[in-house]
Amino acid sequence: MHTLNLGILAHVDAGKTSLTERLLHTAGIIDELGRVDDGNTRTDSLALERRRGITIKSAVVSFAVDDVTVNLIDTPGHPDFIAEVERVLSVLDGAVLVVSAVEGVQAQTRVLMRTLQRLRIPTLVFVNKTDRAGARYAPVLRNIAEKLTPDAVAMGPAVTGLGTRDADCPEYAADDPGLTGRLTDLLTEHDDALLAEYVEGGEPIAPGRLHEEFVAQTGRALVHPVYFGSAVTGAGIAALTRGIKELLPAARGDADGPVSGTVFKVERGAAGEKLAYVRMFSGTVRTRDRLPFGPATAAADEGKVTGISVFSEGEDIRSASVGPGRIAKLRGLGDIRIGDAVGVARKAVEEHHFAPPTLESVVVPAPPASRGELHFALAQLAEQDPLIDLRQDDIRKEVSVSLYGEVQKEVIQATLAEEFGIDVTFRETTTICLERPAGTGAAFEIIDKDDNPFLATVGLRVDPAPAGSGVEYRLGVELGSMPYSLMRAVEETVFETLGQGLYGWQVTDCTVTMTHSGYWPRQSHSHAVFDKSMSSTAGDFRSLTPLVLMAALQQAGTTVYEPMHHFRLELPADALGPLLPVLAHLTAVPGTPAPDGALCVLEGEIPAARVHELQQRLPSLTRGEGVLESMFASHRPVVGSLPQRSRTDHNPLNRKEYLLQTVLRGSGPAGG
Repeated sequence: MHTLNLGILAHVDAGKTSLTERLLHTAGIIDELGRVDDGNTRTDSLALERRRGITIKSAVVSFAVDDVTVNLIDTPGHPDFIAEVERVLSVLDGAVLVVSAVEGVQAQTRVLMRTLQRLRIPTLVFVNKTDRAGARYAPVLRNIAEKLTPDAVAMGPAVTGLGTRDADCPEYAADDPGLTGRLTDLLTEHDDALLAEYVEGGEPIAPGRLHEEFVAQTGRALVHPVYFGSAVTGAGIAALTRGIKELLPAARGDADGPVSGTVFKVERGAAGEKLAYVRMFSGTVRTRDRLPFGPATAAADEGKVTGISVFSEGEDIRSASVGPGRIAKLRGLGDIRIGDAVGVARKAVEEHHFAPPTLESVVVPAPPASRGELHFALAQLAEQDPLIDLRQDDIRKEVSVSLYGEVQKEVIQATLAEEFGIDVTFRETTTICLERPAGTGAAFEIIDKDDNPFLATVGLRVDPAPAGSGVEYRLGVELGSMPYSLMRAVEETVFETLGQGLYGWQVTDCTVTMTHSGYWPRQSHSHAVFDKSMSSTAGDFRSLTPLVLMAALQQAGTTVYEPMHHFRLELPADALGPLLPVLAHLTAVPGTPAPDGALCVLEGEIPAARVHELQQRLPSLTRGEGVLESMFASHRPVVGSLPQRSRTDHNPLNRKEYLLQTVLRGSGPAGG
């Protein structure tokens, strides 16, 4: 048996979970189709998913197609849960991207396809809902070619009975000119040898040769077969199933090679134990193995595998081992986290395929006494979704979470109530900005000089770096000029301190160079024990570094950037006039309107913080006919008054206040 790890991805409401149900039913895994509206689908197992009719967490279910075992991973469609999709992408062999035959390609569909193409994940497109009123064939194909990929090929002629329950989706025969002609044009664009064979031979390429090249180019994510059908009626499902088996590449890996896997999901079992969903790429893991795991860039932890479950025929069953290509739930690895490498890491650095959350909100527990319980519960949720990114403010006794949108906020609120018994409210959602250095700045403090109360010498220079490059730390001093523990203390504190810049936002896209270093070695009075008052410790360097770094940053200056969304609006042409002043009020930057029959298409950029307001006002401005698509585009400098974020540190921008907090509380020279 071969294994194929298959992701089902789509814009919300395209019918992704319904397609999963139909595939399981066709394979004989379930006897009766579940319905999203009835809350009884196989993969939406959370009570909240069933109640709201949306997928929130990815789910794995397995079925067989002849000699291929398909591990099907159903992913969320709502953009608020894009982080869940991101984690799944790293474990896929192939994907089915679902498009609605009624709505066509939507904003989230484009985001997903761009990412699938960038990662070279072989992808089939399934146009669902051919049984629904308003379903279209040729316009949707054009839509796919224009907005998703020009390298798409329809696998069947026009649907008969389109828009009715009797809609039928015939397939092309292998030698049908409608298919062979399109394949010849498409495949020769990507293969010069095939083009030469076609030109020099003077004859049409044989269907068998075309199919062989079609399989190869689909497997390399160069072309994308398009199937039409209906998950509700089952039309077109047989053709899609054949395409999954024949066109998508099976997983590979050496069972005797080094163990290598990726954790893409973590959940808690009935007894509260951690269950890590791992995609194995090579090697074999057995029960009672001691297994290294951790971030690819950090030293690995180690744990003992106490249990293994693999997915087979719709169930997860206990197994003594798991080999390459399979997905398993591992027990016993208590400190494991999403994104961790198991065994040998496949990548040197963690990759993010989508933009991080751009919103945040303070979580307020209903009875103030439950603040400790709240932090514990949110920490448990952050295990399952690291991009929630808890921000603890010990000064104000508050916890805030990062968000993609209002729906995610509602889900967190409901989860806290149902799973932890904690009622919460949220403060107003605010935008997460970032800071970038505007120039170069440098500062240093010398041990035992001026008013430096710490037994440490630290000098740092901050230089701007290209957008998107993140933070790089460099040594401009000899590595052996100080003990490694002290060097490490400075480096770690630099990254921690940059979490709050001059205006309280994360500082990024810069290079920080250590320019000065110095310390007092371990000393003691005659015949006495080690004396911290005359010997440098890591605590000295951790306390001094924020002062030096923020002084350098003040000299450099920073620019505050806010997240921007690209928007696309379709609206009646006569609604454009009333809409433009609203866009100006929302500080959006619209482009030139483009007429499209009786409609008008308007694209531009809008601050992420104002998208929700535009969504709320659009129906009344466009008589309910306006359609808005938006997605994260970039960060731009804030115009006007600069937003400030409340600080959660001891404010190294205020030397007097900072020293009072550190020296008097014992985290200075006396610290370790």
